[in-house]
Amino acid sequence: MILLAFIFLLTFLRGEAASSRQLPKTASNPVFGPDQVYGLLNGSVTVKCFYPPTSVNRHDRKYWCRQTSTGCMTIVSSNRYTAPGYQGRAFITNHPEEENFEINMSRLTMADTGTYQCGIGINGRGLSHRVNLEVTKGPHVPEGAELFYVKLYGTLTMSCSFGEDTVSKRKYLCKMEKSGCRNIIDSHGEVDQEFTGRAILSNEEPPGTFGIVITQMDWEDTGLYVCGVGSYGEDGQTKELDVHVYEESSSPPAKPTIIGVKGSSVAFVFHYKDLDTSLIKYLCKWRQYGCARIIDNTGFVLGLYEGRVAMFDSPENKTVTIILNQLKDSDKGYYWFMTDEVKEQQTSTELKIIDGEPGLKGKKEVEAQVGSQVNLTCYYPCKYYSSQKYWCKWGSTGCTPVPSSDQRRPGPDVTCDTDNKVVILSFDAVTQADEGWYWCGVKRNGLYGETMAVYLQVTEVGRSADHSLDLLDSDTNNHVELPSGADSGSAPRGRASDAVVQSAASESSGQSQGPNLSLTILTPVGAVFLILATAFAVYKYRQLKRSDLVSVGSYRTNISMSDFESVKEYSASNNACVQESQETQMGGDEFITTVVTPESTAETKKAKRSSKEEADLAYSTYLLTSSSVAQGSAGACSPAE
Repeated sequence: MILLAFIFLLTFLRGEAASSRQLPKTASNPVFGPDQVYGLLNGSVTVKCFYPPTSVNRHDRKYWCRQTSTGCMTIVSSNRYTAPGYQGRAFITNHPEEENFEINMSRLTMADTGTYQCGIGINGRGLSHRVNLEVTKGPHVPEGAELFYVKLYGTLTMSCSFGEDTVSKRKYLCKMEKSGCRNIIDSHGEVDQEFTGRAILSNEEPPGTFGIVITQMDWEDTGLYVCGVGSYGEDGQTKELDVHVYEESSSPPAKPTIIGVKGSSVAFVFHYKDLDTSLIKYLCKWRQYGCARIIDNTGFVLGLYEGRVAMFDSPENKTVTIILNQLKDSDKGYYWFMTDEVKEQQTSTELKIIDGEPGLKGKKEVEAQVGSQVNLTCYYPCKYYSSQKYWCKWGSTGCTPVPSSDQRRPGPDVTCDTDNKVVILSFDAVTQADEGWYWCGVKRNGLYGETMAVYLQVTEVGRSADHSLDLLDSDTNNHVELPSGADSGSAPRGRASDAVVQSAASESSGQSQGPNLSLTILTPVGAVFLILATAFAVYKYRQLKRSDLVSVGSYRTNISMSDFESVKEYSASNNACVQESQETQMGGDEFITTVVTPESTAETKKAKRSSKEEADLAYSTYLLTSSSVAQGSAGACSPAE
């Protein structure tokens, strides 16, 4: 008994799981139309029914039949059949480009009230939709809900107008549920959590009109919506919108979400069809009060995104690729691809940012002087080994590819060192026009992959010495060693080791002409001069510490005691001209002043030349002293022959 109960419970759970996986009614019965329509007596009514845009549906039989107890009697069909009693007042028109067909009935009578079906194929085979028609005497006819038939993960566009006097009132869209009408979005910036990032409300012309766009429509979005002004159920005007979602075999499997690594890049790929090439296409970032435009195909780029975003349009593939690099945390959010006219092809994508290591690496900012050689390097991992690598120069209208080296075109060259996995953009003589953003990227099968942005700043010659040293260091880090025997016109090839990079820097100093050569020579010379000047200053300071201040008359000078001692010793050895020695007191200190006759002047000068700095100072003091003391003995000793 317990076993039977367990089997019954298991069977019940399986049945519930299966029913939960069943598609909504709209998906299993893809023909869709209004549930209720109204018409005035002797007036007319138009019923529009939608169908999935398959080749079979476009060309298959369309019909309008009236339900009876025995079946569904055909009133009119696309096979040019019209039932008796309806000729001249019942018509059916197919609109394959709009994926619907219309039924028009005129000269309505009260007997026309009843239940009808619009369908495709054979009557009652499943591809049909039931419609109730009610004919009234008037004078007013209730307005039925406007129909919207949207592909799964497609875009819904609605417009509501309530007159110019409603311009200043709150505008809203809500969805009918059992508990009331749940607010989806309004003009005060309130957005339901399930519609965050994929619903926009904006004002349109004429005044009092507003539009709602919802992207990534899912099964749960099927239902009855109400747009209005003011507050629902309290005041203001309203309009009903009946929305149905259907599935196509080409529908994407899930809502698009892109994950980007901080510091790296992402590529948004948007598909479109039957779009006029002259239409303005643009990417914007969703906000509660609208969508801020970032880039469009006319050359507009928002200032905050200069050098970071580029648009690539491929009309042959009917795709638009938009690359956003230098990712940061603030970039997360919802991005919309939009056009100014065809709103049905607008779509949204959520971007999430995670921490990680970018695949492409290199120096992000490079500075070089006009006329110098500079290399921009881009290192890539093994996963990009077989991918196409490229460099391009960024601009507001796109990123212009730089010719590769095998094309032998003048200007910058691109080479790839496959041994060390590095792509090099080389400038032989950089100019001011070369300044700007450069992108290194990878492509596979025509699809854009990861990119890395580098900014090249070009400065004029003659910057300050400190800045020049920085430039020299930058130049060293960016020069790459030329292989032995390489032609001077060929593009350089990169090397990964630090030793080779240093070698490349030393070689480049001999190859480049101008400021780099002067810096290389003047820097060591300046260092030697600075060392010598410092040594001389220290020496003079120590000499001054050993000297005393002497006053002779009104003349004050610093005289080293060693100078007087050397003069005294020399005078003693030449005693033929010495008249006398006397002690002189000056300022309370005792000094031995030796008076020398003129015969010793030449020899004294000769002795002083051996020590230049000390002799100049001591000899000046000696001349002053001898002129004041030896006046009485000027003729005692004749000059030496």
